[in-house]
This record gives sequence, structure tokens and C-alpha cells, in this order.
Amino acid sequence: MEKFEIIIPTIFGLEAFVSREVRALGYETTSVEDGRVTFLGDYRAICRANLWVRTGERVLIKVAEFEARTFSELFDSTKAIDWSRWIGKDNAFPVTGFCLKSVLASMRDCQSIIKKAIVDSMSQKYGITHFEETGAVYQIRFSVMKDRVTLMLDTTGDGLHKRGYRAVSNAAPLKETIAASMIMLSHWKYEYPLADPLCGSGTIPIEAAMIKRNIAPGLTRGFLSEGFSQCPKELWDEAREEARSLEKNVPLEIFASDIDANTIEIAKRNAVLAGVGDAVVPTVLNAGDFYTDIPYGTVICNPPYGERLGDEKMCQELYAIMGKAFKKLDKWSYYILTSNEGFEKAFGKVADKKRKLYNGMLKCNIYQYFGERPPRK
Repeated sequence: MEKFEIIIPTIFGLEAFVSREVRALGYETTSVEDGRVTFLGDYRAICRANLWVRTGERVLIKVAEFEARTFSELFDSTKAIDWSRWIGKDNAFPVTGFCLKSVLASMRDCQSIIKKAIVDSMSQKYGITHFEETGAVYQIRFSVMKDRVTLMLDTTGDGLHKRGYRAVSNAAPLKETIAASMIMLSHWKYEYPLADPLCGSGTIPIEAAMIKRNIAPGLTRGFLSEGFSQCPKELWDEAREEARSLEKNVPLEIFASDIDANTIEIAKRNAVLAGVGDAVVPTVLNAGDFYTDIPYGTVICNPPYGERLGDEKMCQELYAIMGKAFKKLDKWSYYILTSNEGFEKAFGKVADKKRKLYNGMLKCNIYQYFGERPPRK
């Protein structure tokens, strides 16, 4: 089967997690750069990556890469590509992308020029001048970074964080990809409990249960490339069958709680939709009242930052309450995501380690507090 370069864009700070996931699928990464991981694969790899990657944004086929500092260079290099290799004469091929730190700074102009160049290239190949674009969608994505143009074919559609279980969410939901990365970072062992005392719509507990039961995050959703003629249904059927066969029905003890009763109802529905309703049973509880006499475990949570919800004073008070509550769990580990620079002072303890990432446009840190290593069960 034909191989090509596959690019998985990432949130800045999550590249290592995506690279690890690619290798776990049996593929070797060819490059790991800021915001993207690249590896060689075929259409079977496209199916498997879409189904399994938890921390990436989407799965893209790299069509071409070249330098362009003028619109003429952009047009000529794009037109020189054999687009008929990818796109049929009846297919739709919308174009979208971004420009960053480049002479060609206008996204709209680049979008228009790339579209026109693709049309001209396909016109020469198919002998027609007008394309109805009524067939399957082949979404073209481009990036222009430091005058380097990358043209890609989107095989995913809606971002990979759209797992399909979060039909409803709270006011400021944590992205599923970030939640998954926090769980991977924690090295939580399913034999011990995990807690999220500020669970919101349940994203962290649900992602944790799916990871420990090895449930493929994309198993119940559809992907753009299921309409590609080059990616037959048989490949998708095989990939989904493989995913189902690898699920593990391990017992889990996950505490999910939040002070808001309506949010808890949303979290319960989401857990059922994700297929982990037996493992994640959210309850109404103030974060300051969370306690268990189980000696070992892990807290992973995403409290309000102040920029998105509430205000600075309220957040500082909440962090202080969390610090007092978590102090009682003296052997537990905590992993707390926030963009608030005053978190450690308000929480009352300096983190053992911090890891930077971006939640949207917000620069955040995962504050890591390491508890005692639990005995092996």
C-alpha cells in the first residue's frame, strides 16, 4: 500500500504525547516540531490514527511543501502538483489555513490563490474548466510559516477532540486532548483511585476511564476520509474491529464531583455516552469537602483560572480551599491545570514540577505534586 507523510497538528506543549501515541501504534516519527508530529504511513495508518490518537488535533496527509515569498511562487508551486492523484473531478475541495511570520501574511489571499491554482491544475488534467464540487469533501489545509508553505489534505473533519460523548458541556469546558495529556502525564495506575473534585462536564474522569479501559476515542464518530475513494470501507471496518478487540473491562474507582447540580447531570449523561457510566458516577460536592481515607490516589483537575470564569479574588479563595482539602490526602499526587500565575501561593504549596502548555490562547501550567509511590498490587 502506498505510503506518504502524515502530519498530526498539536496544541503547543503536547508534541511529546502525540509522538508517544504514534509510536504506540507501531509507526516511527520522522519529525517532531512545535505544533506538529510527522510520520510515514498509508491509508490503514490514517484509519488507525484517527481512531486512536487522543492528544492530537487532526490527521493530515502532507501533499507538498515548498518556499514562497510571492503570490506568483505560491500559485506556480501549487499548480505544479498533480492534484488529480488526490481529488476526483466531482469532489468538493474547500481550502482553509493560516499564515504566521511570513511575507505572505494574508490568509484570505493565500486561500484564494491556492484554490485557483488547484482548479487550473485539475482543469489541465481532466479537460474541464468548471467543477461542480458535489461529491465527497476533500478539505485542503495550508500553513505558511516563516515563508514555508505546507499543503495538506484533512482526513479527520471535526477535530479529534470531538469524541462524540460531550453532547452538552458547561460554560468553559476543558478540551478532551488536554485532559488526556494530563492523565498520561500523571502515570495514574488504575488499581488506585483517581479524583476530580471540580469535574464540570466530566471530561477528565471520562478520558481517564477511556484510557484505562483502552477505549479508542474515535470509535463512535465519523471521519472525513470515510468518503475518500482511496480509503475503502474495508480499512475502516478492520480498524474499528481491531479497536473493539483491544478494549479492557478493568474495574475503576473514579471520584468525580462538582458543586453545581446541573453540571453533574451533564457529566452523568456524558459518561454514559462515552460507555463508562459504570466507572464515572459524578456527585454534587464542594471541592473543599472532598475527602477519602483511601491512602493512595491521584487528583487531576482543571479549576477556574480567573480569565474565563469568575474573578481573580474568587479563584484565589478557591485555590486556598483546594490546598487545605488536598493537604489531608498526604500520600496522594495532584495534577492541577491553570493559567493563574498566583496559583502556588494561594494553594499554599510550591509544585514539585511544572509543565507549560496552551489551552486555547492561554498559557497554562500543569502544577505537579508528587505523593508517595503506592505499593504494587
